[in-house]
Amino acid sequence: MSTNTADASATAPMQGGALALTSLALALGTFMQVLDTTIANVSIPTIAGNLGASADQGTWVITSFAVANGISVPLTGWLMQRFGIVRTFVAAVLAFTIASFLCGIAWNLPSLVFFRVLQGAVSGPMVPGSQALLLLLFPPAKKGMALALWSMTTLVAPIMGPMLGGWISDNATWPWIFYINIPIGLFTVAVCWFQLRHRETPTRKLPVDQVGIALLVVWVGALQIALDKGKDEDWFSSPFIVVLTIVSIVAFAAWLIWELTEKHPIVDLSLFKHRNFTFALIPMCLGYAVFFGNIVLLPLWMQTQLGYTATWAGLLAAPGGLVAVLISPFAARFLAKFDARWLTSLAFVAFAASYYMRSQLTANAAVIDFIIPQLIQGIAMGTFFVAILTIMLDGIEPPRVPAASGLAIFLRTIAASFATSITTTFWDRREAFHQAHLASGSSVYDASTQQALSHMNSLGLSDNAAIAAMNREMVGQAYLLSSLDYFWISSWLTLAMIGLVWLARRPGRGAAHVAAD
Repeated sequence: MSTNTADASATAPMQGGALALTSLALALGTFMQVLDTTIANVSIPTIAGNLGASADQGTWVITSFAVANGISVPLTGWLMQRFGIVRTFVAAVLAFTIASFLCGIAWNLPSLVFFRVLQGAVSGPMVPGSQALLLLLFPPAKKGMALALWSMTTLVAPIMGPMLGGWISDNATWPWIFYINIPIGLFTVAVCWFQLRHRETPTRKLPVDQVGIALLVVWVGALQIALDKGKDEDWFSSPFIVVLTIVSIVAFAAWLIWELTEKHPIVDLSLFKHRNFTFALIPMCLGYAVFFGNIVLLPLWMQTQLGYTATWAGLLAAPGGLVAVLISPFAARFLAKFDARWLTSLAFVAFAASYYMRSQLTANAAVIDFIIPQLIQGIAMGTFFVAILTIMLDGIEPPRVPAASGLAIFLRTIAASFATSITTTFWDRREAFHQAHLASGSSVYDASTQQALSHMNSLGLSDNAAIAAMNREMVGQAYLLSSLDYFWISSWLTLAMIGLVWLARRPGRGAAHVAAD
């Protein structure tokens, strides 16, 4: 075979069974990494108890992964230019698989936290790498389908995480949260290496931005720890949180100045000069933050106040994921013919509708009342990323796509961290507000309260026990009102983001070809 023929076969889009198998492997690689951002959330009490630690200490299992991943994602662009997309992605998946095994055999909390740091650090290139490779493999006319497949796994995985984590916690032992990555990781490594090793992208030697990396580690690490521990430390009443915040702000300012003036920055901030990149990235991050806040709050509320088990709280999220799987291929076809801004607007409307429906829930809501908003949210999930990524990547030069994807995922990760902290803090503080309001409007001397006490006395409860039961009911009502407040605000915030999308230019048809040529 001539050199030209070999080059042509290496760059030509895949077809048939090879394309299907490789796409599945890349999708599973993405799914596995995103899944690990949420799968441990519902299992923290179990993990901490088995390792002889408190639940508060156990949250470091989540924090350590998030910090390491947040720091490593921006390095993706440099790594892929230096070593090639295929090598970087395959090496990251293999290292992630090994780290998952080490997490499973951890013998105490410090060892688990250390292995989670390792797992997060090596996972940075996995999500942007899978996106870039999918775009490389599909022919130009089917780039929308590639983005649909990628976005489907990215949005479904955070919902599947609590469901799988809850089921494993209820029916198996916690190490299986990490062991399930091993067969998936080995399959992904084997398929991607044998199918893609002859399709490696060009490499070039680039200097390492050591100062940029160091400043990035400092400001992201300080910010992530402050966000994760702020609620427990009562935020700025804690000197620890104040110091972390100051360090993060100063280091971020220094990092920003350095990256804007460095010849070979570790994060290419010049991407913000692209109008579509900027005005798609901002609503993407904000929309994902609201979405992530909702998938944090809903199972938390259901488990702590409504009596659902971890397994059932996760299972009720499944219908949304199923709808997203069914919708994504149609979204890709729509993009081939129509303006991606319309599809993005539709996704935001569907998100807003699902949040608004939740804001109308009552304490006696049936299972169907939780499922219907999930089904509508599934429509949004199936269209959101595929549409907004088409806008964001429009006009980005092919060699810069991994850097653009890495920067977008990095900012999305930071947005999700903000959302988690803001959501839980808002929920608790609004509960306190509503509880105080409810308490001020009632008294044990009220006729209605006396009637309720008499009824409980007739059931065999003492006055103290009856008052305690009424107080629990009031707390439950306060958390209900707090949850409804959050869902209502989420709905209106999501609608407001539609205006940002229309500040971008209409992307050209087949705009997702940016990574292919």
